Amino acid sequence: MKLSLGSQDIIGYSVAGEETAIAVPGLDVCFDIGKAPEQLLSINNLLVTHSHMDHVAGIAYYCSQRDFRDMAPATVLMPKRLAPMLDELLNFWGRFDGTRPPVNIIAVEHDMEIELRRNLYAVPFKTYHTQDSLGYTIIDRRYKLKEQYLNYPGHEIAKMRKEGVEITNVQDIPLVSCVGDSGVGDFMKLDRVNQSEILITECTFFEEDHHTRAKAGKHLHIDQLVKWLENVSAQHIVLVHLSRRTHIGQARKMLKKRLPKDIYERISILMHKQSTAKK
Repeated sequence: MKLSLGSQDIIGYSVAGEETAIAVPGLDVCFDIGKAPEQLLSINNLLVTHSHMDHVAGIAYYCSQRDFRDMAPATVLMPKRLAPMLDELLNFWGRFDGTRPPVNIIAVEHDMEIELRRNLYAVPFKTYHTQDSLGYTIIDRRYKLKEQYLNYPGHEIAKMRKEGVEITNVQDIPLVSCVGDSGVGDFMKLDRVNQSEILITECTFFEEDHHTRAKAGKHLHIDQLVKWLENVSAQHIVLVHLSRRTHIGQARKMLKKRLPKDIYERISILMHKQSTAKK
């Protein structure tokens, strides 16, 4: 499945309990890997939200296939407590298979900054699903020359930079935030999440009698989503991890009925064959 949203494409698949693997190829990041879909193997940065099988069952295969295809070892960001477990898991696979899949594992926590490439950072945030679950915001860090120096000649700018003068303002642009699986939590108040150009969030349950299921599994219900989206200014909102208990067409109708037009028109659904809610 593919969504073209502004300057970014979103590709992948997400159905509750079956598989979640969501990639933004233009940023070279993948949020969870599911069963390691073929089209996501070339993505270099894997950002793991939590350890449930439908999100990471293919992680060893992903690492192994990249090696088999002569790609560089992937960089895998994952919650701090889980990182040594992945290392141990890949050691077992190495013994089982004969070759340990190479990978660069980075243990992360809430509010850390991890540079993915020059001026592009992943910033994790705490979510409320498992003991260690995290979401991620991808930040584009831009440096703009301060207004008072705009008319300075290049050699003067270079001289001041060498002398350690602060000649630029730093601006962080939140490009994409991916919540992963989560119930209601403090991340819903984070500016970098709510103001991302693209917000990817679960909404697992839609039926009125599914509140108990949502609470037990620490997932979002449409009632909670509707309330949250009142404060979200993201240009594009992508809903993932829908349950098959609700037909996608019915989910669209419920969203259209419950949301103001300006919010509804920013929503897309990434699921199976049909992937847009803009109808």
